[in-house]
Amino acid sequence: MSVASRASVAASAVALTLGIVTQPTGSAAQSSGHERGDRGQVQGHIPILDKPTRHFEKSVQLARHRAQRIAAAQQSRATKSGSSTEDSGGFPSPESVGVSSSTLQAIAACESGGDPSAVSADGAYHGLYQFDYGTWASVGGSGDPAAASPEEQTYRAALLYSQTGSSPWPICGS
Repeated sequence: MSVASRASVAASAVALTLGIVTQPTGSAAQSSGHERGDRGQVQGHIPILDKPTRHFEKSVQLARHRAQRIAAAQQSRATKSGSSTEDSGGFPSPESVGVSSSTLQAIAACESGGDPSAVSADGAYHGLYQFDYGTWASVGGSGDPAAASPEEQTYRAALLYSQTGSSPWPICGS
């Protein structure tokens, strides 16, 4: 959007706001948008916002569903008994390199919401622990971290944590 267009939009918004603010209290221009007219319709309703509102509500619903699926998958993994390398896809447990599983679970929950296939908005960070490709390779990973199994991601995060502490995760690791 050009500077001139932004200035025009901003000026329009200010003019609209001033027009509403200068109206007497309780006037139609200052309705809260929740008053109903004599036909039961909401006064102050802006039809142009219906589609974005529906899109937003659907996005929230999909996010909740995804979070429930992730939580169910984590719960089913947590209820498995034993911690042999067979259960962890052939990778040693985090404890084998001196890192607690609960520490890594907290980092994963913060970094990716527990989604092993998560990719940051800018595409730079991937997987449960939001590895970049260089860091992933530095702990023996190859390819896309988000394509690796959750067990491999956790093992490689444990290796990184054992080498550098929580510094690769300045916000979620503290």
